[in-house]
Amino acid sequence: MSKFISISLARRGVSCVAELLEKDAPRTCAAVWDALPLGGDAQHAKYARNEVYTMVPRFGEEIGFENTTVTPIPGDVVYFSFSGGMLDQSFKADQGIDHLPGVVDLAIFYGRNNLLLNGDVGWVPGNVYATIVEGLDAMAEACHDVWRSGSVGERLVYSRLTERSDVR
Repeated sequence: MSKFISISLARRGVSCVAELLEKDAPRTCAAVWDALPLGGDAQHAKYARNEVYTMVPRFGEEIGFENTTVTPIPGDVVYFSFSGGMLDQSFKADQGIDHLPGVVDLAIFYGRNNLLLNGDVGWVPGNVYATIVEGLDAMAEACHDVWRSGSVGERLVYSRLTERSDVR
């Protein structure tokens, strides 16, 4: 039986449903599922294009790569693991994660033409572990508003979904 998660932009009151891709990314799915609920300050990507993400402290064992991409498509839910030295010091301080040895970046992609290329480190492959199956249009509109209006005060929250009717 498939597992589903709810992904919400809390302040904007918008949620979507994503189905875990357990056959394609079993380690990532298991680690994220076991760690839920997760969430933090929402950020909009500068370089990747149509991405909203949050950084959380590392959880579980290091997963490694599985079902990776550098060209996520709309609806992809992606896991990234960054060591402490991979992120810019001023960014880490701004995010309040400068004291951590590494972080997990949980991201959703809501539009086309994304490219995971960072000018500081090069290609940044991520593990696609879920796909949004309900509410992508409303979430895309809210994510675009994060880009246009700003992310201050917004939280991106991931939680287990026991019933699909739990989504707004």
